[in-house]
Amino acid sequence: MKYPKEYLDEIKTRLKVSTVVSKFVNLKKRGKEYVGLSPFKNEKTPSFTVNDEKEFYHCFATSEHGNIFDFVMKTQNLRFGEAVKYLANLAGMQPYIFSKQDEERERKWKEYSSIFKRYVDFYHEELLKNETYTNVREYLKNRSLNKQQVKKFKIGYIEKKPNFFEKFKNDFKIEDLLETGLFYLDEKKKIYVERFRGRLIFPINNISGQPIALGGRIIEKSDYLAKYINSPETLFFKKGSNLYNLDLARKLSNKLDEIYLVEGYMDVIGLSKNGVENAVANLGTSLTDKQILTLNQFFDDIIICFDSDESGYKAALRAAENSIKELKPEKNISFLFLPDKEDPDSFINKNGKNYFIDYSKQNKISIHQFIFSHYKKQTENNPSSMAIFDKKLRSIANTIRDEYIKKYVLEYFLEKISDLAPHTSQNKKNYFTKKTKSLDVTKKHYNESHSLTAVELKEFSVLYLIMTNLKLFKENIQLIENIKIFTDINKQIFEKIILSLKSEDNTSISALDIDSQLIGKINKFAPIKYILQNKSNNEYEIIELLDDIRRDLNNYDLEFRIKELESKFSKDLSEVTFNELKELKKKQNIN
Repeated sequence: MKYPKEYLDEIKTRLKVSTVVSKFVNLKKRGKEYVGLSPFKNEKTPSFTVNDEKEFYHCFATSEHGNIFDFVMKTQNLRFGEAVKYLANLAGMQPYIFSKQDEERERKWKEYSSIFKRYVDFYHEELLKNETYTNVREYLKNRSLNKQQVKKFKIGYIEKKPNFFEKFKNDFKIEDLLETGLFYLDEKKKIYVERFRGRLIFPINNISGQPIALGGRIIEKSDYLAKYINSPETLFFKKGSNLYNLDLARKLSNKLDEIYLVEGYMDVIGLSKNGVENAVANLGTSLTDKQILTLNQFFDDIIICFDSDESGYKAALRAAENSIKELKPEKNISFLFLPDKEDPDSFINKNGKNYFIDYSKQNKISIHQFIFSHYKKQTENNPSSMAIFDKKLRSIANTIRDEYIKKYVLEYFLEKISDLAPHTSQNKKNYFTKKTKSLDVTKKHYNESHSLTAVELKEFSVLYLIMTNLKLFKENIQLIENIKIFTDINKQIFEKIILSLKSEDNTSISALDIDSQLIGKINKFAPIKYILQNKSNNEYEIIELLDDIRRDLNNYDLEFRIKELESKFSKDLSEVTFNELKELKKKQNIN
């Protein structure tokens, strides 16, 4: 059975091609593209390119070409379904479970997308061509919007008494029409009504650029109508999972590191008109984890720029407290507050692109600084208030998922609090267990871990697993004695552990003749410890984890031997070498 298109699109939304390919190929950025040695052929000069904007890879040496699904299938020898499962897991998504409802869901999507496309196209063309819409054109002129922007964002207008439902009901089931959220039944009058009548409409597209929802704005002052409304949530549209203009903005991620997150459609369009096209808007709801994770797939720096009024500030605070949990060492989230009574649209229209960019660089504030500053303003100079302040900041810091960033932010908060309390500043050594420059510590920790090779990290995991389960492996020494360790220093540690476990004496970490700094390094960087935090740590699970790592190390050994033989075969062209190489590749595929 086919995977639903929106599920596959969601995987592509979350994963750049370069993110997937870099798991297997060492890539270097060159202009808009990435280059590397072909995974399909042995070569010394890179002929393999990746283009995130166009969502494909291309190998000039072999003419191999495709998207992330093609790449995983071809390089890892997987079927399509297996590739989807692998990539979904990499993207942090649940595996798709097929059911009897899938066929009906696929039918509904075809109807849904067809209805939306026709609806958006019709009202867009009406806005461009209907000569009676003078009031609408006057409104667009006053908002400094020209035909180019109307076309780019496919803006439309729905008159106050439309009759498009009558045109639709002959081609689609009424049930399908209602499920789009474009129409609803007026119970009193017993008629079907267009939800966005009398409004400008802004199509909200999925990652592939297909309209799945609308935003609507009235163009005349009204005391009883909301200025903006959005489509209700439907089977194919969830407000917290989508962002306005993401389909266009994500294509700029090869050129730009930052993305502006604003509140409204007009802010996105106003920025775009003035040359700032890397902007998206959330859809009338609080910022969600999923929206932040999606943006992080494409951009390294998220700049949240909401309106400067009270509601905009409150929205920014909610966004900060919710999104700080997704901070990562290589990602930034910051806030930009504009002058009073300004929004991004009005501000850039008055001052232009260059001023807006310069203002952004000089005035953006990091997420943890914003949170600290906000709660500091709420604090009075007394012990009770300071205690509440301290407790609140610790609580926020503890929501951060990345351990390195959590440490840095917590230290930043505590250091700043200690500066506010003159009587405790003399005891700062007691306040912190370690007084350091927090950002430097975080960067050092991050850089140290990234200087280690993948093989070293796997070896650390084996050693960590054994050292934390000495009794288990003393009783089952056969499980570990044949594990292949590559790095000299790790091999020495491993051999000492094996000798100790084989002896009749009771084995303990302290009894092992191993440098404590080396043990500390293993404890610090072994990736397996984060997996163990979520495990019940029974013996079966420990052995299962060990088996997974041993299989990976065996594959490293196979890869190394295969490369040696390939090099040898290129020189001697021996049939014996070729057959040996063939056998090793068979083993590699089995593993």
